[in-house]
Amino acid sequence: MDQEAALDLVKKGATLLLLDVPQFTLFGIDTQMFSVGPMFKGMKMIPPGTHFIYYSPSSKEGNEFSPTVGFFLTTLPAEVVVRKWHHQEERLINVSEDEEDRYSEAVRRLEFDPHLGPYALDRHGEWKQLSNYITQNIIERIVPIGGDITIAYESGLIDKVSITVTERRLLEQLKDSKFSKSEAEGSHRRGCYYTSIPRAVKHKGISGEELTAMNLDKTKLLEAILMKDYGGEEDSLLGELQFAFVAFMMAQSLEAFLQWKSLTSLLLSCTEAPLRTRTQLFSKFIRVLYCQLKYGFHKKQNHGNDSGKGISLSLDDAWFSKDIFLFRLCKDFFPLVLESPVVDGDLLLWTRKLKRLLEAALGWDFADVMEVICDEGDEFSPVLVPSEEVN
Repeated sequence: MDQEAALDLVKKGATLLLLDVPQFTLFGIDTQMFSVGPMFKGMKMIPPGTHFIYYSPSSKEGNEFSPTVGFFLTTLPAEVVVRKWHHQEERLINVSEDEEDRYSEAVRRLEFDPHLGPYALDRHGEWKQLSNYITQNIIERIVPIGGDITIAYESGLIDKVSITVTERRLLEQLKDSKFSKSEAEGSHRRGCYYTSIPRAVKHKGISGEELTAMNLDKTKLLEAILMKDYGGEEDSLLGELQFAFVAFMMAQSLEAFLQWKSLTSLLLSCTEAPLRTRTQLFSKFIRVLYCQLKYGFHKKQNHGNDSGKGISLSLDDAWFSKDIFLFRLCKDFFPLVLESPVVDGDLLLWTRKLKRLLEAALGWDFADVMEVICDEGDEFSPVLVPSEEVN
């Protein structure tokens, strides 16, 4: 890129000015990760739109790291966003309006330009695939008070966590962090305001057989949630799914993982909606899920390439087990779509791509229809309701 073209991108793109960030701090924006050097003062050439900023404070030696903190940011063309490091709290904070104006003018005069890292534009397409349904309205509805997303403030989830390898890994990180349980509970920050996804359909006045059928096919539950919580906007549900995945993968949020798992399980547990009532939603959902898993598997294969420290998670060996929820749901969902005599072309295309991805990345054999024995008490196992429990 010639100097004139680069200067044009600097002026048109947004700038994130980060003051006093300590050396060795792990810093990430979208799918790009770095270890902060002594001259680092932020990022330039950031495309307008939604972004996710995340960082992990380091010890002075650069060999120990605190839990990751992340926040969503929506930028405008040529906008300058200023954050300053709070050394006592070890996090980025806002500056006063006067300071922001003064620093913004200095950025526009290119005074900080030598200390700003360029946003890797060739990675922006990958980020857009993970975030194209995340709007400012979705961010404002879900983000916690204060805006920061971090597992350090999720100690209240300890008793709710299922015993899976991935969840146990995050739980152990929380227990080992320097943030004590009392500090987390005493903080004014809360968790994200995710949509509540019931595990089972409950309905009075119908037979046990009918209620069991409603729990085996979650279409009616999906319809109720779409209308009640999303105003019928399918893309808003997909936006929350992407929000949760980003917060999980980048900020290592356990709460986000549980929400992503709940939404994914709800959708993959529908049988009528994909083929009849919500075909367009499911075509988009399977594409979103494909892009998410492809990114996660890519991170596993290239773990640490960006920073050498692994600031974000990859989909680790837990995903190779056939007793996880994803395999159990996909082994039922794939035949539903692939063997249907009438099916939407886009849904068929992305279902085939997702199936091939899982088979190639994990070695799963969906042709093998052996019954998978579910762990006792699995929260996403089908709910069978005896008639006497309906009243």
